[in-house]
Amino acid sequence: MALNRRGFFTTLGAFAGTALASTASAEEHPELDCDNQWSVLVDTTLCIGCRKCEWACNNQHKLSGRSLAAYEDKSVLAKNRRPAADAYTVVNSFQDETHAKAQTIKLQCMHCNHPACASACIVGALHKDPRGPVVYDAWKCIGCRYCMVACPFQIPAYEYHEALDPQVRKCTFCIDRLESGEVPACVSICPNEALTFGRRSDMIELARRRLYHNPDRYFPHIYGETEAGGTAWLYLAGSDLTETVLPQLEEQPAPETTEWIQHGIFRSFVPPLALYALLGLIMHSTRKTTVKEDDPSKEVRRDNT
Repeated sequence: MALNRRGFFTTLGAFAGTALASTASAEEHPELDCDNQWSVLVDTTLCIGCRKCEWACNNQHKLSGRSLAAYEDKSVLAKNRRPAADAYTVVNSFQDETHAKAQTIKLQCMHCNHPACASACIVGALHKDPRGPVVYDAWKCIGCRYCMVACPFQIPAYEYHEALDPQVRKCTFCIDRLESGEVPACVSICPNEALTFGRRSDMIELARRRLYHNPDRYFPHIYGETEAGGTAWLYLAGSDLTETVLPQLEEQPAPETTEWIQHGIFRSFVPPLALYALLGLIMHSTRKTTVKEDDPSKEVRRDNT
C-alpha cells in the first residue's frame, strides 16, 4: 500500500505518540533556566504603530513579497487581527485609560516557559528550546492541530490553503538569526526602541526600573512575567492589557491543568485502538491482492511483492 509522508506519520505518530503520552503524566517537565533564556520587552507606550516590524518579519521568513511602503497603511489597525500563516506578527490598536489617543501593540508567539502547544503535541513537533524559542519541526507534524486548541494566546495558524503538505505556522523568534549573533528581525528595525532584546532576567529588571521611575506612565504590571508560568515576551503598557488585547491568565502553567486530562484519555482508551490500527496497517500492506483475469468472474490470488 502506498503511503505519503503525512499519511505514514499520521498512523505511526498516533500509535507512538499516544503510547508515550500514556506514561508522560508520571514524568516531570525538564527544568529550564528561564532567567537566562532569550527575551524581548515590548513597551507599548513607545510603539508608534509604524508596522515596520510586520514587514521585517515577513521579509525575514519570505511570507510575502510586499514592499515596506505597503505596510504604511494604518487602516488595518482599526480591526483586531491575530497572527496568521502568512503573518507571524501583527500590530493592533487599543484604547487605554491614560492616553487620549489609541495605543498600538505588537502580537506574536509569546514563547511560553511551559508551552501548552508543545504539551498538546503528541509527536513532539513543537518543543521548547532551552534558549527561549518554542520551535516547530514540520517533518514530525501530523496535522492534528491540537496546538491551536491548546494555545491560550490563540497564536498557531494552519496553512489551510496548502492541500498537499500544510504546516502549522507561527513566530520562530528568528532562532536562525539568534544563533548567528543577530537580534530578531522585528527588534532590529523598530525605530522607536519599543522592542528590547536580552536575557529574560535583564528584561524583567529593565521593566521594573521603568515602572519605578515612571509610575504615572505605566500600569504596575509586567505582562508575561508570571502569566501561564511566564513567557519569553514581556509587555509594559499604560493600562491593564488583560482588559484590552491579551488574555487574563493564571500563574499556573497551562500544561499542568490540561495534561492530566489528555494523558488520562490516552492511557485508558486510545492505546488499544492505536495498536489495532497499526496492526491493521501492517496486515493491509502485506495482504494478498486480488488480480482479475480476462474473465471478470475468475480471480487469482498472488502474494503482493
